[in-house]
Amino acid sequence: MILIVIAQFLGTSLWFAGNAVVPEISQLLNNPGILATITTAVQLGFIVGTLLYAFLSIPDRFSPSDVFFFSSVLAAGFNLLIVVLPMHLTMIVVCRFMVGFFLAGIYPVGMKIASDYFQKGLGTALGFLVGALVMGTAFPHLLKGLDLNFSWKIVLWCTSGLALIGGAIVGLFVPDGPFHKFNLKFDLSLIPRLSKIKALKSAASGYFGHMWELYTFWAFVPVLIVFFRGSETMDSSDSLLSFIVIAIGGLSCAVGGIIAERIGSKKVAHFALVGSGICCALTLLVGGLPSWIWVGLLLIWGILVIADSPQFSTLVAQSVPAEYRGTALTLVNSMGFAISIVSIQLAQFLLKWLQIDQVLALLFIGPLLGIVLFKAFDKGKTVVKV
Repeated sequence: MILIVIAQFLGTSLWFAGNAVVPEISQLLNNPGILATITTAVQLGFIVGTLLYAFLSIPDRFSPSDVFFFSSVLAAGFNLLIVVLPMHLTMIVVCRFMVGFFLAGIYPVGMKIASDYFQKGLGTALGFLVGALVMGTAFPHLLKGLDLNFSWKIVLWCTSGLALIGGAIVGLFVPDGPFHKFNLKFDLSLIPRLSKIKALKSAASGYFGHMWELYTFWAFVPVLIVFFRGSETMDSSDSLLSFIVIAIGGLSCAVGGIIAERIGSKKVAHFALVGSGICCALTLLVGGLPSWIWVGLLLIWGILVIADSPQFSTLVAQSVPAEYRGTALTLVNSMGFAISIVSIQLAQFLLKWLQIDQVLALLFIGPLLGIVLFKAFDKGKTVVKV
């Protein structure tokens, strides 16, 4: 399991690498408003990738370890093209799109590999695995926050190198798990049949509400910190705090996974989703207050905003037979990230009229709807034959 966790961390360090170097790239392009564009490019690429992977049932028809390896190599390659090719916004957007596309073979496939090794204790396993994703996502902010005068190119070189190592770890040292079942058929009717499973719809609904909030919060954390600090520019301390706010969620995923073994994934997911929704609303109250108050709120929000993710994924994996887990996980990820794009773009749009704290407070809509639908569909069996 530890090798899967390490590989997931290394591979997903690509995710926010573009965001970490946005200030430098913005200056080079003389275009300050590209944060949402670059973030959306990765998310959109991930959506297209996961849709294709799910439609073709790639994680179930082929060796998940091989899929992880080749996806890591290709994602790392497209990340490096930003350094190699002439600087142009279109080129950067295309490359980040392709990074997101091949992340579809890293994040959900990593969860598929974990589910093939663990039937009992899956909530804990996915807690550590998603925690690795969180640390990988936060890592580029750490590189910037250390203020080591790294060139933006070094950040991209480092994250690409880490992804290659992660892919090699899985490809060479992590064979397919003992509970892996191949589904060699290409079945167009599978996805419609999966959509009829109430337990799957319940878990997916909670996950979708969570995704409305998660990536918009992560993308705009640096902006929110600068706003609360009363500054107009971002410095290294802001990057370091951004890293801490995001990375602390990695610990909460692991702890939440351990707790889920005692009280169940549903209770952990429900508690975290309610708590993060409350944090959204509280954002309106802490502006102008002493820094320890708003920093504390951001840390609590960082803990709760991601702790439900591995538990919803656990519920998704448990709601379908083993031979369809890869497809179900990949499909739910795809739809969740599509929702995150709408949320990110809406947030960027609303910033024309509202302050960042007001915009992020509106994210509570996602957790609210997620909780309602999660409960409404929570009547299905754990595993349903399809």
